[in-house]
Amino acid sequence: MDIRTGRPVTLASNGMVTSPHSLASAAGLDVLRAGGSAIDAAIAASAVLSVVYPHMTGLGGDAFWLVHDGASGEIRSLNGGGKAAEGATLSSFEARGLNGIPLRGIVPATLTVPGGVASWIEAHDAYGRLPLRRVLESAIRYASDGFPVTGRLASFIEMTRDDLARDQAAAALFFADGAAARPGTKLANANLARTLQSIADDGWSGFYAGPVAAEMARFSRENGGLFRLADFGRQRAVWAAPLVGRYRDVTVFNTPPPTQGFTVLEMLNLVEPHQLHRKDFLGPDHVHLLVQAKQIAYHDRDQVLADPAFADVPVERLISKEYAAERGRLIDARSALKWDMVPSFGSLSGDTVYVAAVDCDGNAASLIQSLYGAFGSCVVAGNTGVILQNRGAYFSLDRNHPNRLEPGKIPMHTLIASMAKRDGKIWSVLGCMGADGQPQIQMQLYSAMIDFGLDIQEAIEMPRFLSGRFALGEARDTLHIESRFPEATIDALAQRGHAINRWDAWNEMAGHAHGITIDRRNGTLSGGSDPRSDGAAIGY
Repeated sequence: MDIRTGRPVTLASNGMVTSPHSLASAAGLDVLRAGGSAIDAAIAASAVLSVVYPHMTGLGGDAFWLVHDGASGEIRSLNGGGKAAEGATLSSFEARGLNGIPLRGIVPATLTVPGGVASWIEAHDAYGRLPLRRVLESAIRYASDGFPVTGRLASFIEMTRDDLARDQAAAALFFADGAAARPGTKLANANLARTLQSIADDGWSGFYAGPVAAEMARFSRENGGLFRLADFGRQRAVWAAPLVGRYRDVTVFNTPPPTQGFTVLEMLNLVEPHQLHRKDFLGPDHVHLLVQAKQIAYHDRDQVLADPAFADVPVERLISKEYAAERGRLIDARSALKWDMVPSFGSLSGDTVYVAAVDCDGNAASLIQSLYGAFGSCVVAGNTGVILQNRGAYFSLDRNHPNRLEPGKIPMHTLIASMAKRDGKIWSVLGCMGADGQPQIQMQLYSAMIDFGLDIQEAIEMPRFLSGRFALGEARDTLHIESRFPEATIDALAQRGHAINRWDAWNEMAGHAHGITIDRRNGTLSGGSDPRSDGAAIGY
């Protein structure tokens, strides 16, 4: 199979960063060249993305990490999920007359405290080599001096116009002089630059205590929001063990609950007995099996996934080969699974950024950060310049559900980050945006590389599919599929009962994936960046 669809894989020997915006990747590489670690580089790239990709991420969002220690080979997970405010109770929502959590506005904006910055500080304390001031230098400069708006950002500003216009600070930021920011024009956020400088000067306290936290708390209190100053003081990022699975000759690591990382390992377990490497890569059998594995794993996810500090999540059972053998009996090679057998569904609509970084000492960072929806809640926290997330909308208001809203609880998270080892050595660092699409994209990337021998760039550029719905009017397991798949494959999937939505050849809704692989023989780094984004893989 010889498929060439775009840019070549990026090759380097010393260090590499890949992300969905070239300015962010360049900032990360600049930090590596200055002697920073992969973790420093990931923070630098993530901070720049918080400025130049505000529709996808920001200081007001959450983050989750996997970190590989080059000296020991240990992989650790870091939970940067924001906790629900002390006043965020089910009864408080009933008192507001709400039977569901809104997607936009002050309620989701202030339901959970931003958790991403705490994860930056915790990761930097453990693995940073350069001062935080140096790591955040590029982000502060872009926020202060401005950066050129990309066509993708401009289109998201226009697409989200009505929601952004409802918030005075957001409107002033993105609609100066009443017009939406246009591609190529410069956009600055002086308030955000001051907030970033506060973090650079004072670390955790620069965001979660002092003037920045006080202003966010004031904004919430005066506008009917939920979080208060004391809620910021309780926010910390926490280290944990990653989830570990095995697919063929590869050991795969993913982020534990409250993220959906276990679904990747469960799906790989479900398809492994079917020997995907013997299937036609772009044929219907391959796609059909991956979709069915998704339906089963997501059904499990929607039943049990929640914050493990509040609920028992039987994750070891869910990622076991024995459980996959039991659940795998549902897979039907001839037809799509019936809805009443595995009622899996979710929202594919989510906007996120992913950063992978590797340094010359074998340290690696796999970092996923998000506001959840485009521009999160579309609310800016007073004069901080911080756009607040709407991740709290993922909580359930059902008192009997493990993911029900409770004070201090982190909602179920679609954010996941991945790494993999071969022969005991770090082999890949990868991830993607796309809410419920993330596990599906990771699975497609791993299958492309492990089963069919593609490099990371080729795997990212292959035609992609996502199972699920983007809008309430769609069938719950609509199969969205890029038209670069052969017509015969799409027709065969329709004949097997899949509800097909034929995308164009390249569709940004299929997510932005990025990754780095490491050659175990000579250490050569291969970087991939998704052409569906504004990103780049850059090395030296």
